Amino acid sequence: MANLRDIRRRIKSVKNTRQITRAMQLVSSSKMKRAQDSAMAGRSYAHLLADLLNTVSDKLRLSGAEISHPYFQKREVKTRGVIVYSTDKGLCGPLNANLLRKIVLEVKGPAKFITVGRKATQAIARSGRDLLADFTITDDAGFNELRPLLRLALDAFNNGEIDTVELAYPRYVNVLVQEPVIRKLLPVLDLDDILEQINSQVGETAEASTSTDSRQMVFEPSVDDILEGLPDLYVKILAHQYLLEARASEHCARMVAMKAATDNASKLVDDLTLEYNKARQAAITQEILEIAAASATN
Repeated sequence: MANLRDIRRRIKSVKNTRQITRAMQLVSSSKMKRAQDSAMAGRSYAHLLADLLNTVSDKLRLSGAEISHPYFQKREVKTRGVIVYSTDKGLCGPLNANLLRKIVLEVKGPAKFITVGRKATQAIARSGRDLLADFTITDDAGFNELRPLLRLALDAFNNGEIDTVELAYPRYVNVLVQEPVIRKLLPVLDLDDILEQINSQVGETAEASTSTDSRQMVFEPSVDDILEGLPDLYVKILAHQYLLEARASEHCARMVAMKAATDNASKLVDDLTLEYNKARQAAITQEILEIAAASATN
């Protein structure tokens, strides 16, 4: 009977775990839909802004001018600046582990990190790397929440404290696939390559967006005034778009992980129930045999 009690206790424990993982799956599923919609809606705007900056750059080259903005100036890379988008909580499968592994493999030499999410903050701190700051951003991932982080990163780039601004995040591909990537935001050296990356997300062809633009353009109030604000806006919008992608990846990964945990718990309950029934049947059979033996001796 003690064995039966242990099995019953274990079945109850697994059922409680299944109830928790099921609830987490439903919550993540609800958040996932909103995060997916936000990420998909932002891709077209990020693409349009990058295409606009690329068109302006091409028009200037045709007129014999070059963009003199510091974001477009190539510099010797002595210290890399890396912004890492991770999660505050776990239970999202290998999402954070894959991202941190990619950082370890690809970010060699001097680098300074700015992290979003406790998982990246803890990993960077444990590894002894230079952590400039860490930030906490809610699930809503509003643009205003990102402003202090971007101000710190851009100031460090403008002051020469870092020579690049790169973004490491889990790129949202679909519900089952989240790909860890590192994107370079600054300096902006190849807009065509950036457009190809965004095109692959919005479903357009690179040839269509990088073709020659035959439209005539008039810059008001002036080219210098436009190019003073446009690159800064481009960097901020792209960084926010990558944050939306990271949030969508997080909720998808957690939903899939919790669904797998719920399915495994259900399978374990079925196995334990079968084991319990066998043990109970064996105990009943043993009692019948003992009663029959006692009657035979009498």
